[in-house]
Amino acid sequence: MSRIRILAENVANKIAAGEVVERPASVVKELLENALDAGARSIRIETESGGKRMIRVIDDGTGMNHDDALLAFERHATSKLRTADDLLSISTLGFRGEALPSIASISRLLLETRSAEDEQGTRVEFAGGKLISVKPAGLPAGTSISVADIFYCVPARRKFLKSETTELGHIASLVTHYALAHPDCQFLLKTPTQEILNCTPVEKLSERVYQIFGRQALDELTEITPTEGPVRSAITEPPLEAEERAATLRVSGFTSRPEVQRTNRNGIYIFVNRRLVRDRLLLHAIGEAYRNIMPPGVFPFVLLFLDLPYEEVDVNVHPAKIEVRFRHPQFVHDFTRDALRLALSHARPIPGFPAARAAAAAGEQSVGGLSSSSPVGNMRGYAPMPDAKAFPGPPRAEIPNSLGSSATGIAEGFELSGAPDRPVPQRLQFGTGNGSDFSDPTREALGAEAEGAPVAAANAPGTLPRPDQIVDLKPLGQVNSSFIVAVNSEGLWIIDQHVAHERVLFEQHLRARREGELGGQRMLVPLIVELNPRQLVIFEQIVDELHANGFEAELMGARSVAIQAAPAGITSGDAEKLLYEILDGIARENQAISIDSLQAKIAASTSCHAAIKVNTPLDHTKMEWLLVELAKTEYPMSCPHGRPIVLRYSVREIERAFKRI
Repeated sequence: MSRIRILAENVANKIAAGEVVERPASVVKELLENALDAGARSIRIETESGGKRMIRVIDDGTGMNHDDALLAFERHATSKLRTADDLLSISTLGFRGEALPSIASISRLLLETRSAEDEQGTRVEFAGGKLISVKPAGLPAGTSISVADIFYCVPARRKFLKSETTELGHIASLVTHYALAHPDCQFLLKTPTQEILNCTPVEKLSERVYQIFGRQALDELTEITPTEGPVRSAITEPPLEAEERAATLRVSGFTSRPEVQRTNRNGIYIFVNRRLVRDRLLLHAIGEAYRNIMPPGVFPFVLLFLDLPYEEVDVNVHPAKIEVRFRHPQFVHDFTRDALRLALSHARPIPGFPAARAAAAAGEQSVGGLSSSSPVGNMRGYAPMPDAKAFPGPPRAEIPNSLGSSATGIAEGFELSGAPDRPVPQRLQFGTGNGSDFSDPTREALGAEAEGAPVAAANAPGTLPRPDQIVDLKPLGQVNSSFIVAVNSEGLWIIDQHVAHERVLFEQHLRARREGELGGQRMLVPLIVELNPRQLVIFEQIVDELHANGFEAELMGARSVAIQAAPAGITSGDAEKLLYEILDGIARENQAISIDSLQAKIAASTSCHAAIKVNTPLDHTKMEWLLVELAKTEYPMSCPHGRPIVLRYSVREIERAFKRI
């Protein structure tokens, strides 16, 4: 007796349903895509019990005649493909012809449809994959599909569904995605008791963002202007070919300003040719764009749209069509990364005082940051910065000679020592020479500043400071010999001296590296360090780049490395730690790192070890020098590792705190 047999049709449909239908939101996805493929301009989604009891999708698309309505429930029956060659250039959201038979096999399904050419419509009813009835009916043009009791005939699958609230949340998220991808269509999502989403057709994506997320959320986003022509890319192909390929790829959408931070990737919406996808390549490109902008463990809010020729992307790689494969993945990755970086170069906010911001938000919800209920702004934080090579900008002054020659990497005149055993008392130390302590130093500092600056010149409460506002900062003193206190017409500023100098050194290091190799400082006695096997592999891969950044190191024995020179500003005691930090940082990324990222990582690690330390007293001249150099940097709002450099307490926030307004 033969062991191999052909599966029964109902079994095959249930297997297909297991691939296509994971939860009620999967049903909504398939029906939404069919409606959009049918040219619908108005789509209504109704749900009950989170979609577990009933899902109904009504559209005004082309509809179907009697014969097509029945053929639609046959496996692999579709109007969207004709030949195998069509698979190489798929322009529709759906194409396999598995959605309707798969959904009908695990639910009670009612299809009501009529094409514009027919006088009457057709009503088709299925239950558990079996045809119950086919009747003519008087119906408006378009299609209505009701799916009831999902998984009623597969109880083992039904028990894996979550609560009604959770399932409804997945549906709402999905409809939101497609409403964003198709701003020219109307989307209505409702339950028996509430209307969750109602978006009328609009012309621009920004208007759809406003409809869904609100004005405050839109203000927190930066538009990704459609990129024209090739951008900087790591691809190794002839320039002409790269230029021609770039002309066919269009990247647009919105990305959040760096201070908008979330704890997960749920705020990242990616569309390829208006198809909702979950693509690791593009997620990695987004992460690379935010490198040195956001600290690890947080994520941006991104609406990313890629439009490219259909033959350049393969959408036939996942049963649910949520993954894609690009013909030239490296090019798409680099193009997307650089398009995001260009957009982010225009969004460089300075963090405000968190306590002041919270008070402002509580007192005046309509001004400033997003409300706590906003889908975008509920994870606001500080605004870290990208690396200096990420964005083009005006050329900066050359590195001062005093910086290059100093053993500590600091301008001549800085006398730095290690952190004292015990921190100095918490106080405001004025750098003007008297070192006086005041019982209420904040009032003294703010009083003098407020008298000389009109209130109208200050920012409105909750608005974000701009980098150009730190140019005229005047240092007053230090707190704990670690934080510089300064003022200008905008308010009171506190600067972390270590990360401020780290940003200065980071950009200087990258700028000098772009111009050529950096020299190191030789050690009197070579430093021998032991590497583990993984570190040894990474070392051999990046030894040339280490040498170009000032390291002179070579293998001695099986696993030993002799460090003969280290980058300028790195002491012999820090050289070993710096080398381990670079090697381990790359190992954690599984060695998937570009030359630009490698240079940025080395520059970030080197500048961190060479920068001014905390608990280091600075006189007024040194503080003034540091603020001047910080103002010259491309991105003075955060260090390369994502920590904020400056915090501002605006005049309006100060007045509000003192109940003056």
